Amino acid sequence: MRVGIACDHGGFTLKSHVVEVLAENGCDVIDMGTDSFESVDYPDFAIKALESLAKGECDRIVLMCGTGIGMSMCANRVKGVRGGLCHDSYTARMSRLHNNSNCLILGGRTTGPAVAREIVQIWLNTPFEGGRHQRRLDKLEKIQDTVKRGA
Repeated sequence: MRVGIACDHGGFTLKSHVVEVLAENGCDVIDMGTDSFESVDYPDFAIKALESLAKGECDRIVLMCGTGIGMSMCANRVKGVRGGLCHDSYTARMSRLHNNSNCLILGGRTTGPAVAREIVQIWLNTPFEGGRHQRRLDKLEKIQDTVKRGA
């Protein structure tokens, strides 16, 4: 599995731990930055990974910022991306079982390395249940096509 990973400065410390877990699980990791604690804008790094996922260059992606909220806002604006901000093993499992998450989002300042390890392993290894959940995902995909912004 090819997994892209991107973060801002708030997710930089956690990124190395997540890369290690992905590699241990046999993933081909594509690191899209950032590569330091220097302050950067999270959308600049999110878009690299989101484009890679949309083009099929990655099977899944992991995004990290300080809380994960900013990266969540970026991810879920892109059609076909199902980003799940996960804080524990339960949310990781459900993001895959019911939502077929293809984008894991973590908070670098809210999630420790041990919890992140557990989240990533569960997220990688939990299959999508399909069934009634697919019907819901189909409806989700139509939202961007039907809801228009006012001028």
